[in-house]
Amino acid sequence: MLDKAKKLQPEMVRLRRDFHQHPELSFQEFRTAGIVADTLREIGYSDVQTEVGRTGVTAQIGNGNGPTIGIRADMDALPIQEQVDIPFKSKNDGVMHACGHDTHTAMLLGAAHLLRQSFAEEGEQWQGNIRFLFQPSEESFDKDGISGATAMIDDGALEELDAVIALHIISNLESGACVFQDGYSMAAVDSFEATIHGDGGHGAFPHEGVDPIFMLSTILPNIYAIQSRYINPLEPSVISLGEVRGGAASNVIPKSIYLQGTIRSFADETRQKLWAELEKALKLSEALGGSYDLTIHKGYPANYNNEKVNDWLRAVARDTVGQDSVYDQPFGMGAEDFAYMGQQAPGAMFLLGAKLPESGNHHTPQFKVDESVFPIGAAVLAETARRYVLKQLD
Repeated sequence: MLDKAKKLQPEMVRLRRDFHQHPELSFQEFRTAGIVADTLREIGYSDVQTEVGRTGVTAQIGNGNGPTIGIRADMDALPIQEQVDIPFKSKNDGVMHACGHDTHTAMLLGAAHLLRQSFAEEGEQWQGNIRFLFQPSEESFDKDGISGATAMIDDGALEELDAVIALHIISNLESGACVFQDGYSMAAVDSFEATIHGDGGHGAFPHEGVDPIFMLSTILPNIYAIQSRYINPLEPSVISLGEVRGGAASNVIPKSIYLQGTIRSFADETRQKLWAELEKALKLSEALGGSYDLTIHKGYPANYNNEKVNDWLRAVARDTVGQDSVYDQPFGMGAEDFAYMGQQAPGAMFLLGAKLPESGNHHTPQFKVDESVFPIGAAVLAETARRYVLKQLD
């Protein structure tokens, strides 16, 4: 399968660079989805569905009988101005594929091509179906809290699905490495906004009012102590502030201070505990004569990699790139709305290393990846699905 995928490398690179030059934000992937649908039809797929989950695309191949495995790729970009000098630099001002979703889409189209070839050669032996899930809006929710995965689920894209797999390219892992983690592998992610209210006043007469900056100086240590003093140290968690804003002059005590941040966890009990302790920390403002408002925006759940599905992917990865390039390590506290799909069917996602000497980190203007790994990603996804429908997986 890898040899066949290598023959598709120029086409996968061409598609990826086209997507990279024309990035589209969440739920705005109209051009990308159109190219995906047209490419699937050119490959030979007749059952291509568009506008699934608003701007998503699905297709299916198989004999109609037996179980169905899904393969997912996300298509959206980020609101980032690209600062990498490459021939296929983004042409959309302020929008960039800074997380590799353009590569995911190109590799899944490569896998679709490989599996169409496989079906033509051995379709009579297939005992199941393969469904391709080209998903919009992984990077953000809409105003109603809907992401691309939940939108596709609402449209029935995961109905009668028995397993689902995916990959994520990683710019700081050695090129060609396939990395796995069983169980919880990416965090549940929530965000919060809070306002600490005082009276404000003249900087020369602080005793005549309630100073929200002073209250914040007491509250901040308590927020940063939540992890170390109120959460079981064996339970992964993160609570970080990303913005603190207030005041406009050196001699004016402001009436309020605004802050926002992120909360991440694996276990639901830990998630609830983080919320409760954040509330307690902000409540200290009341003891100091002020008040507060707190809004927690519940985000993606923690992604759970089903051990059995992960073993399927591991076995194929070992056969594809060799044992030395396949290993287990924690993914970290990033988040993925693939987690919603894993709640609908047993699922697993692996990481594909694509490091260049000058690769930037994900979600930065300097993000770059090694395109030479595309055949590996396409081959591992395609061969896992092929073995599934040929009943070659334990």
